Amino acid sequence: MSTPEVLDDAALDLRPDWLPEVPHASEPVPAAVLIALVERDEGYFVVYTRRSSALRSHSGQVAFPGGKLEPGDSSPAAAALREAREEVGLEPGDAEVLGYLPAYFTGTNYLITPVVAAVRPRAPFVPDPNEVSELFEVPLAVIARPESYVTYRTERQGVTHSTWQIDFEGHTIWGITGNLTRRFFELTLRKDAA
Repeated sequence: MSTPEVLDDAALDLRPDWLPEVPHASEPVPAAVLIALVERDEGYFVVYTRRSSALRSHSGQVAFPGGKLEPGDSSPAAAALREAREEVGLEPGDAEVLGYLPAYFTGTNYLITPVVAAVRPRAPFVPDPNEVSELFEVPLAVIARPESYVTYRTERQGVTHSTWQIDFEGHTIWGITGNLTRRFFELTLRKDAA
């Protein structure tokens, strides 16, 4: 296992963990994800999904609820809440948007706005099997511990790339979602955060 690395300001910019050999010909696709801080009797938990293997993009990957902004979405928050409703049955009225993290550019040409919200669900979440194969929650206390993070390294075409990774009860959170989780930790949970 690798030892966790500390992110500095330069590591919090919009560089993806990898880029394709041929640059994208189009503008990045605007997208939003919901970092849902769910209040439970035992404390706060963060919602993650495993995307259905039937989906065309990012199939089978662990992700936050979210997706592309659509023409009817008035903001990234509206898009993230709409997607969370579609994917896991989270009622928008059960969420209070607390703010946004900086946008994150991916090598797959998405510009993702992470939306942070406090959630008090009045009903259980129900994943849509067409989009989500599994839903799970990670205690905020786990995400808030620096020792929860390790560096995941992979090689593409002779170049080593790395992302953050968290392992929790058989779930591996890495790649874009691991990086967004670490950014959330760095900017909001880290004890010495400004």
